[in-house]
Amino acid sequence: ENNQPMEQKLPSEGTTCLENGSYLMNYVGCIECKTRDFVMIVNKATEEQDGEEIITYDHVCKNCHHVIARHEYTFGVVDDYQEYTMLCMLCGRAEDSISVLPDDPYLMTSLF
Repeated sequence: ENNQPMEQKLPSEGTTCLENGSYLMNYVGCIECKTRDFVMIVNKATEEQDGEEIITYDHVCKNCHHVIARHEYTFGVVDDYQEYTMLCMLCGRAEDSISVLPDDPYLMTSLF
C-alpha cells in the first residue's frame, strides 16, 4: 500500500507570473455553488522577507464567497537577476528570471 501523500499537479504557466489578477483559463467553476461567476481577490497582503517581496491573496467565488485558491507571488533580486515566482492552485506555477544588466549574460553565451 502506498502511504505517500498525493502530489497535487499544478498547471505550468512557464514564465507568466501574475502579481495581481486571476488566470481564468484553468477555472471551470466553484466547487461549492457549481457556478462559473467572477473570481474576486480578497485578503491581499504584501510582506518583505529576506529582501524578497511576497504578495499573497485569496481567489474567492463572487457568488458564494468560497475560497477557490490561495495565490502567492514572490519577487526578489539574486545577483544580477530579478527573480519572479507564482504558486497557486488556480493560476498554476511559474517562474521567471530577468537580467538587470543591459545585456543578459545568459543570452549572450547562447549566441556563440
